[in-house]
This record gives sequence, C-alpha cells and structure tokens, in this order.
Amino acid sequence: MSEYLEDRRKLLAATAGAGAVAAAATAVPFVASLTPSSRAQAAGAPVEADVSKLAAGEMMTVEWRGKPVWILRRTPEMLAALEGHEQRLADPASAEKQQPGYAANRHRSINPEFLVVIGICTHLGCSPSEKFAPGAAQGMREDWPGGFLCPCHGSIFDLAGRVYLSQPAPTNLEVPPYQWLSEAVVRIGDDGSGDSA
Repeated sequence: MSEYLEDRRKLLAATAGAGAVAAAATAVPFVASLTPSSRAQAAGAPVEADVSKLAAGEMMTVEWRGKPVWILRRTPEMLAALEGHEQRLADPASAEKQQPGYAANRHRSINPEFLVVIGICTHLGCSPSEKFAPGAAQGMREDWPGGFLCPCHGSIFDLAGRVYLSQPAPTNLEVPPYQWLSEAVVRIGDDGSGDSA
C-alpha cells in the first residue's frame, strides 16, 4: 500500500511539474505580446540629424513620431527679419506652450541659427509651404519678411514659426524637445531632461 501511495505522489509531482512548465511556456509569449513591438518603439524613439551639409537659407525634413520636423538654417538676414513685424504676431514672445522653455524666445530655438519645428499647421494639421524670400517674389505681400504659408486655409508663420494675428491657426508651430549632441548633430525627441520623449 505504501508503494502505491509513493507511486501516486511521484505521478502527482510529475503532473504538477509538467503543468507548471506548460503554463510558463504559454505565459511567456502572452506577456511578450503585451510589450510594444520594435517598430512601435522606433516610431516614438528620438532621431538624430546631421546638419553639417545644410547651407544657410536651406531647410531639411526628418521624421519623428510620424511627423515632419523641419530644421531651417537661418541666414543673418532671416534672423534680422524676426524683429520687424512682432506687432503683427499673435504670440511674439512664445508665451503659449508650443515649445520647451529653452525655445521660448524670439528665435524659438537653442541656437538662433537653427530653427527646429514640427512642420504641421496648428489649425487642421496641414503642412505649410516654404515662402522664405522676402517681398512679393513668391506671391506674398510686398512687406512679407519671409516664413511659411499653409495653403489649405491661408495661415502664415514667420521664420521662427510664430503665427500672425487673425489667422485660422490658433498657435505657433510646435517646437519638439531636442538637444545638440555636437555642432553638427541634433537629437530630436530628447532634450536630456528625462521627460521629453
């Protein structure tokens, strides 16, 4: 009789062990399916851009979180143009929260030479066009200082992404969190504060 109980205990222990192994084998893929895929993680990850070949007056576009991010290398003339029209802007001092604190200034950037903004109009999400040439050369008004025009509903932004008064767009173009890793490399989506991305 004790042999029978001993065999039964061994069988019970073996069955319980096999059940535990089967439960773990089933749980591991299930738990793994709950974590974001590498593609999803990459979509929200910071991106780096090399601006060393970007000439003054030129703009490049990189993608971050599925959005176009514009990097404009402004000329001294473009920077000077930021001062002459502030009375015509809705938020010239960037008081609204479309940018991190380090970009709440006239040029809306860390380095005045480089503007880094999300290239999506704050009205309905269209992508504005470059209208960098001052004056009427690109179909703008004679006193146009250069900037961006949203073709969908006509919102206009200056060369710092600040919106003009009485436009459909309610706020300035958004400045994403970013930091300079070197003089030529900017990291978008991470400003080193730990809560930017």
